[in-house]
Amino acid sequence: MPLKLSLKPGEKFVLNGAVVQNGDRRGVLVLQNKASVLREKDIMQQEEANTPARRVYFPVMMMYLDEVGADRYYDEFVRRLSEFMGAIRNPVILADCVTISKHCMSREYYKALMLCRKLIEYEDERLGNVPSGLSASRDPG
Repeated sequence: MPLKLSLKPGEKFVLNGAVVQNGDRRGVLVLQNKASVLREKDIMQQEEANTPARRVYFPVMMMYLDEVGADRYYDEFVRRLSEFMGAIRNPVILADCVTISKHCMSREYYKALMLCRKLIEYEDERLGNVPSGLSASRDPG
């Protein structure tokens, strides 16, 4: 099934490791086959991985963007997820963590990445963090 991306003017995204930027008008891109695509709002820089949930998100994002080299990021992911799970008592969030792990083991990195966003939202709510970086630029729709 094709993936249709509606792009804002100047919006950047990563397509199979290449950073691509839309022109000065709204655009639509239709991908006809499987590709690793991540919108600018979902891309995290390493220095933004500064909380436990974001430290889980970052290696999952790297595995998704560099599937060939995913093994390089897997150990970091396991360590960070274990740390996060050790500090959480919420059964729903813990179940999400298990599901994230299963997705990563199955190399379903995009599914894992989308669940990692729930961890970040949970963490921001619990810690009273002012959203920054990844979650601050989210569009409601």
